[in-house]
Amino acid sequence: MERALGDRSAEGEAASVLVGTALNDDDAGFIEHWCMEVGTRVVLGSPLLGLAGLCLGHTARRFGQLGGEALALAVRAEADPSDLDGRALDGYDDVRSFLHLW
Repeated sequence: MERALGDRSAEGEAASVLVGTALNDDDAGFIEHWCMEVGTRVVLGSPLLGLAGLCLGHTARRFGQLGGEALALAVRAEADPSDLDGRALDGYDDVRSFLHLW
């Protein structure tokens, strides 16, 4: 994951790791940490940016909560989707649904 933050050629492998972690790891804090690392450090336009939002949605569904910073990153998808793909919006919908927001 760390390598993908600075090397776009590693994004495919990082995407698989991020999704696998969000769907299978039992440590919500660990998942949030990596979603936040990706969501705040990856270059704009990277497909990993939208994927981080989607994985936050998976985390909300699985654990029923998100930390404040992770929630803010998920909400950002709706506020300004200009540099995100549709997966981030799907993740935001999951966050809103599973955390009973709005």
